[in-house]
Amino acid sequence: MRKFQRSIRVALMGSLVMAGAALPAAAGPTPDETYQSPDAWLCRPGRADLCSAEQTVTIVAADGTRRTETMKPLADATIDCFYVYPTISTDPNGNSSLTAGPGERRAVEHQFAPFASVCRPFAPMYRQVTLAGLRSVMQGKPMPIDPQLALDDVRAAWRHYLANDNRGRGVVLVGHSQGSRMLVELLRRDIEGTPARKLLVSAVIPGFNFTVPAGADAGGTLKSIPLCRSATQTGCVIAYSTFRASAPPPQNSRYGRSSAPDVDVACVDPVSLSGIELRAFMPGVGNLLGQQPTLADWKQMATSAGTTFVEVPGMMKAGCVKDGLNSYLALSFNSAQRGVRPDNIPGDIVANGRVFDDWGLHLIDMNIVMGNLLETVRRQGAAFVGAKQ
Repeated sequence: MRKFQRSIRVALMGSLVMAGAALPAAAGPTPDETYQSPDAWLCRPGRADLCSAEQTVTIVAADGTRRTETMKPLADATIDCFYVYPTISTDPNGNSSLTAGPGERRAVEHQFAPFASVCRPFAPMYRQVTLAGLRSVMQGKPMPIDPQLALDDVRAAWRHYLANDNRGRGVVLVGHSQGSRMLVELLRRDIEGTPARKLLVSAVIPGFNFTVPAGADAGGTLKSIPLCRSATQTGCVIAYSTFRASAPPPQNSRYGRSSAPDVDVACVDPVSLSGIELRAFMPGVGNLLGQQPTLADWKQMATSAGTTFVEVPGMMKAGCVKDGLNSYLALSFNSAQRGVRPDNIPGDIVANGRVFDDWGLHLIDMNIVMGNLLETVRRQGAAFVGAKQ
């Protein structure tokens, strides 16, 4: 049981295992032909889909009073967002199909649908390495998996978007975990050093060890695309991994820890970048895997709210911390501001009662600063459009 649960952890985190038998060449339409079908997209602007619905946040104050805030899709958005979801497919094979399942839909709801309030949303399906495929590798009985197939799909979807939808508009790349890994490869192969570089508003790629030379903003994972240092800077990267301040990345950490003193794992602080206080849009009920929260008081509060997201303003703060080889977004709690609200939030990876601190708060990398990311993208988009005009 423990081995199974550990393999699930590894799968979710998007550690793309390159072992395992390669898949034979896929039959049927080529990737470029695939994305001509509306069914190959989870979100596209101008239609009824996962990104066209309003997103509601219940904001719970320290004294228990509540109000709701609704994020509406922005019909006249001047920039686009292109999203690649994390490892989430529950398909039984090593690579997923191009048919959306509950995992893909939940990832869009938790991580991407709010972005429709600041940009036109594009979210392609792709034949990612599945939970089952990675679990089989972890159990020592690998089924055929093909990470290259996943990347080929993402690149084909990008080509289709450029050819049919972009029309010179600025675009924000949004991903997480395996999705961030896919977008880094897209940046390397299809954007950096090409005309498409001029279209890049920013790349939001948390849950991935994006590296730079120590003290530098560029020259590591990517040759020339730098880290973002202000909300009016464009053509840059927002990368970070979240850990509790009370449980920083351990020596065996999967994220937020460098392997050498002359290399930094990037941490771009979404809170300071946005210029506003921390706005954490926590999933109300059910995490990225669809599991119910084990914290009884949080579950009671979130269930009674009945909305996709819950916010507890003033109760938490987050900021980048650099400590030796560690560089991460540290989340801490302000007990004086707790009031009647729960004293903790869900987000840790837990199996058999054990918290796996080597993954930190990877499950909620996006949610813990969602409001800040939205504000940053809004300001970057305005700067991009202004400079273009």
